[in-house]
Amino acid sequence: MFEKVVKNLLLIFLLILPQKNMRHNFKNLKIWILAMEITNDIYRLTATFPKSEIYSLANQMNRCSVSMPSNIAEGSNRGNKHFQHYLNISLGSSFELQTQLLIACQNNYVTKEKTEKLENKIIEFQRMTTGFISKLN
Repeated sequence: MFEKVVKNLLLIFLLILPQKNMRHNFKNLKIWILAMEITNDIYRLTATFPKSEIYSLANQMNRCSVSMPSNIAEGSNRGNKHFQHYLNISLGSSFELQTQLLIACQNNYVTKEKTEKLENKIIEFQRMTTGFISKLN
């Protein structure tokens, strides 16, 4: 009987306790799923770049895109304050990637149509991530 009361009190306490340090399963986060999709798109895109760009723009775009889901995953196992920090790093990488995509378009490595489609995904990621960060406060 005493165990049952303690279990119920513990359950009530956990439900009432603010979720400030809640951990997240990154594989279930829509922002992580979208970031992974963007990463795959970028890898396919940069594979078509000229050989002269393998170690410069293509490499930088690949690294930025990998940074986005990686930082979400790394931060997901931390408290909300630290998780926000990692989400902001991921967000920063998305802005960097957006700029590099526009540079690739200016250099005719990618069509305007593909650029617009990928840029819209990146902007959607930025919008979703910004919203998620604000909900962690």
